[in-house]
Amino acid sequence: MVKMEKDTVKKPPGPRIEKPAEKDGRVHAQVAAAQVGDILSVLLAFRFINSLFVKTFFQPDEYFQALEPAWRMAFGEGSGAWITWEWEYQLRSSLHPAVFGAAYKLAETVMSAMHLFPPFIASMLVVLPGALQSVFAALGDFYTWKLAMDVYGRESYAPWAALWMTVLNPWQWYCSTRTFSNSLETTLTIAALSYWPWELLADAKETKEERLKQKGRLNSLRTSLFLAAIAVLLRPTNLFIWLGIIALTLTRLTLDGQSPITQTTFPALLRETVLCGSVALAISVVSDRLYFGFWTFPPYKWLYFNMSQSVAVFYGRMPWHYYLSQGIPLLTTTFLPFALLGIYKATLTSAKPTTLLSARPTFLSTTSSNTLKTLSFALIGMITILSLISHKEVRFIYPLLPILHILAAPYVTSFFTTPPTTLSKPLVLRHKIFLANILSINLLLAGYLSLFHQPAPISVLSFLRSEYERLHPDSLSLSAPPQEQKELFALFLTPCHTTPWRSHLIWPGLRARALTCEPPLHTAPGTPERENYLDEADRFYAEDAETGKYGGVFLRREMWPQFFDGGDGRKGEEIPRFVVGFEGIEGVLGEFFGGDGEKMGVKMKKVWEGWNGLVNEDWRRGGRLVVWDTGVYPNGGGEVVDGGSKDEL
Repeated sequence: MVKMEKDTVKKPPGPRIEKPAEKDGRVHAQVAAAQVGDILSVLLAFRFINSLFVKTFFQPDEYFQALEPAWRMAFGEGSGAWITWEWEYQLRSSLHPAVFGAAYKLAETVMSAMHLFPPFIASMLVVLPGALQSVFAALGDFYTWKLAMDVYGRESYAPWAALWMTVLNPWQWYCSTRTFSNSLETTLTIAALSYWPWELLADAKETKEERLKQKGRLNSLRTSLFLAAIAVLLRPTNLFIWLGIIALTLTRLTLDGQSPITQTTFPALLRETVLCGSVALAISVVSDRLYFGFWTFPPYKWLYFNMSQSVAVFYGRMPWHYYLSQGIPLLTTTFLPFALLGIYKATLTSAKPTTLLSARPTFLSTTSSNTLKTLSFALIGMITILSLISHKEVRFIYPLLPILHILAAPYVTSFFTTPPTTLSKPLVLRHKIFLANILSINLLLAGYLSLFHQPAPISVLSFLRSEYERLHPDSLSLSAPPQEQKELFALFLTPCHTTPWRSHLIWPGLRARALTCEPPLHTAPGTPERENYLDEADRFYAEDAETGKYGGVFLRREMWPQFFDGGDGRKGEEIPRFVVGFEGIEGVLGEFFGGDGEKMGVKMKKVWEGWNGLVNEDWRRGGRLVVWDTGVYPNGGGEVVDGGSKDEL
């Protein structure tokens, strides 16, 4: 056994250095290159299909932190994009929406030059962001496999386990093709990790050659640093991952061997970090200058509002253990035991005792074992730091998911397969029933979440857009709408940001109004004024002290005060053609328009309703999503869609 270790533990190859064909079964460099191309092509096709099958609403940031500012970039201020307070106070980098804004503009220009049917153009613009994001999602899968291949070697089956985990992970199917900044951050992070020179973690005794002087390694380092800098500019918390990696690289605490970093290596690392970071920063600053119209630095504004002003807690507080008890389990689902085992084992890994499942007995090199330990340390460090912050969401630790897949890969492989005794024999599966069960659970979760959990906020906008196209065929233009608007087309009496906005409504002439939830920026943290603050959506759903019911007081005093005594001369809102709300407010609307609001001349008629899932954690979003025609405009909605009733309220 000792002799075998001596023969098999070799110098760790650079991440992108191929070896020539050998008689022992190793993959030829040309075959490996073709394999890489095939894997990427399949992943691109797979994630594109994935994007087409995600038809549900998850969180508003998917649209309001990316697509709404992108829409304004592409089509101007008169386009009807909903720009939230975060953009008004420059908390977000314009780099992320700029990617989609450029795609919007290019696609619209090409389709308009081809004189395509306007509704077809609208449909293509709706699916365009998901199709573009599918490319980033596929690259994230690809670099997960690539880094696992660099760590475990081509003769190991662990990289293929990492690839299958990322492909079959329900969270990946549900979120990777969504236009969250976290989704792009995840791809940037794993790509940067793949290009990172992990040979800096090698044992200096293995070679006397300075690693960064090897051909192509300096460019690889620059690519890694640039991608990492962009990820940090998009999401400043991404910095915690890199601080963990750099800390272990420089200190080598708990790592094996002696550091290969020489007196010339460290200055080179520092120089490249400054140069690559400066280039990324310059691009970001110029982009923000072009978008906002003045010089600003969003990461600083983000830090100021979330830390000094404590704005983040306005959107919820979570217990300290949230990422441990909910975050990691939601990310990994059925692979959770293997991920936890991978984290634990990685912290104890050393070069000699750790074997990998492959066609021959092999061992982790010092570089590979130190790489796994460093990834585990970065993961634990980021979760620890983010656990100290009150506002927590699963997607905040989404960039750690590829690391979890890589750490779990050898244990998934060893549990579900038996290694072949020779290279000519195939891999043998075991625990097949258990494997079939967890794969079935993953497929059911992915299918339900992407097709049946909250689909109504997406489909209702398709209904409204098609109605607008039917009623106003002469107003189907993406240029600025005319000065005099025909009507307020839709009023959303739902919790704020329940649906996407202009990215799905498309036409600037389709005017809509929704309840808002701006944070109390005018109040000081910890004051009674902030504690008692109610946004517009909260005021609508607040129970009246006298009647114990919600909605009526808000509609009478804030929405349409001009129709009631005591309106103080306020003009109030227009009466819309359509009112959109969850079926729980049907009684509220019926009582209001049948009582105090009867003088408004509204005769509510249900014209559309959409399934919105089995359960919802927010009681305000319970039941189906419904559209009522107010009857105050001609050419009403006609028959009810989706089998609903058209009885008047």
